[in-house]
Amino acid sequence: MVGIIDRYIAKLFLGFFVGGLVVFVTLFVTVDFMSNYVRSDAPFQSIVSFYLLSLPALIYQMMPVACLMGVVFTLGSLGKTNELVALFASGMSLARVSLPILSLVVLISSVSFFLNDRVVPILNQKKNYVRYVEIEKKPGLYSTVKTDRIWYRSGDALYNIKTLSQDTATANGLTMYQFDSSWRLAQMITARAVKLNGTTWDLSEGTVTIFPAESNVPKSQAFKEKRITVAEDAKDLQSSGQTTESLSLKELSHFIKRNKESGLDTLRYEVDYHAKFSFALAAFVMALIGIPFSVGKARSGSAAFGAGVTIGLAFAYWAFYSSGLTLGKYGALPPVVAAWAPNVAMAAFAIFALVRMRR
Repeated sequence: MVGIIDRYIAKLFLGFFVGGLVVFVTLFVTVDFMSNYVRSDAPFQSIVSFYLLSLPALIYQMMPVACLMGVVFTLGSLGKTNELVALFASGMSLARVSLPILSLVVLISSVSFFLNDRVVPILNQKKNYVRYVEIEKKPGLYSTVKTDRIWYRSGDALYNIKTLSQDTATANGLTMYQFDSSWRLAQMITARAVKLNGTTWDLSEGTVTIFPAESNVPKSQAFKEKRITVAEDAKDLQSSGQTTESLSLKELSHFIKRNKESGLDTLRYEVDYHAKFSFALAAFVMALIGIPFSVGKARSGSAAFGAGVTIGLAFAYWAFYSSGLTLGKYGALPPVVAAWAPNVAMAAFAIFALVRMRR
């Protein structure tokens, strides 16, 4: 009997969850299209490709609020038809009634977290290509979104690059500073364009400036083409042009470690790294928050009430979550605290509300 009830509740939740996901994703795509591309002269096929490539990431972002909606409408529906009262009368607690729902949320979150780490970064790279190359016709912005200038250190060399394209393995605006063992600037190389071939780089239209130890007068020489060999780990520079949304957790962790060892600022990337984990728990926290609010008003439950609760709680959570990340990126909070404080606080609030309901 209990198994039948669990399947019934789970089926009810999945229906509301999928319905909410479809509504939120459709609404976002429609508004975004009307705001940005309804008057665009870009090929329609490119716009369709852009949104198809955006779909997995968008679904992942909308999953917490869809889970919240599923919880609110499921328990509200059970309460409105007095099925919830019957379940309580049969000896089932609120925790037991919510168990199949929370179990599904954990399963959905785990699978989506795995896909978001392995699949979404690849699709985001392709999405950025379609957007900046095919739609907006600004190929120079591709792979450099949210990155003004790229700094990277490898051994005794420090690299500064204006733009970097991972797909074509090319860079523009290179300045390479080579230091000696006492960390004195020994040589500086500039180049307009660079072709990255592993540890071999082909430079075009630049200059080589040498700073002799015995003289204060640097010596410069221009070149049209020049080939240099860089250290093995300098190949990691190619991942620097990607945004955090285009990097897996492993790649982002490696990127942070390399730049931290070089003494470069990685605060923003550390916040994003921890946020990838905390966001995976957001759906569970949102579902937990929805339980006391939906049960507390179960008998007066309606579609309007359920929608109102969903919007209100989702807005409160996202305001808290976004504020935490912003404070973290500006250094007001440690990265771990910035990413996890909203989840901890909202989960504590949900538990407090559930405990009060039992009194």
